[in-house]
Amino acid sequence: MEKRSIAFSDLVLTVNIACQNLYSARSCRRDKIRVVLNSPDDHIFRFRSANLNESNGEMLAKSYSILYHGSLVARNGLDLAVKALETIRRSIPNVKLVICGDRTPFLDKAMELARERQLENNIDYLGVQNLNGIVAAISASDLGIIPNQKNIFTEINTPTRIFEYLALGKPVIAPRTRAIQDYFGDHDLLYFELGNAEDLARQIEYAFSHSKEVAEITQRGQGVYLDHTWTREKSQFLDAVGELV
Repeated sequence: MEKRSIAFSDLVLTVNIACQNLYSARSCRRDKIRVVLNSPDDHIFRFRSANLNESNGEMLAKSYSILYHGSLVARNGLDLAVKALETIRRSIPNVKLVICGDRTPFLDKAMELARERQLENNIDYLGVQNLNGIVAAISASDLGIIPNQKNIFTEINTPTRIFEYLALGKPVIAPRTRAIQDYFGDHDLLYFELGNAEDLARQIEYAFSHSKEVAEITQRGQGVYLDHTWTREKSQFLDAVGELV
């Protein structure tokens, strides 16, 4: 079906370089495929510079808010975040995991996991949020996480959530995958090993205790984001379609 659909079309659009590589390897020549990243609407996620002035010691005086937002399904790894939370609660006593997303059976399983570990007081579930609500939740957070499990999809996915955090000047921990590193260098994001709760916990602890260094990493990541704002991606999409007319 893929090969027939691509053969029939004049132009193929896909969401990242990893998918472009995949399709060109098995279905068509590379120049038939254009990448349009699913970047956040920069009229809603209005750019804010990373805060480079915060001292590492300032984090000790207040609660530390970690945000998970998105689909609450197994591949997105909320259970990994809960397991990491159990570890970091000992080193970050005031830590909170804030969750945004539509309630699902998987969320119920993750919350049961939290109850078994006596983490209920360290979790706030805000329910499903519209885009403005997501902006508010990110703005109120100290750190974003994308705690993906390891599977075929997450290895080739470039999550839009990375760009949402960066647009608003917030640090984000993302899995170290080829699809993400097609865009971000080793020092442009905080990375953890895909599917590894222990490594996720280590990176959260690093972010908590090294806020100045993390702000500099975030600033570099924002440089990548600014090359891929939706305004730019939309323009590339319109140019590609215009060439067909």
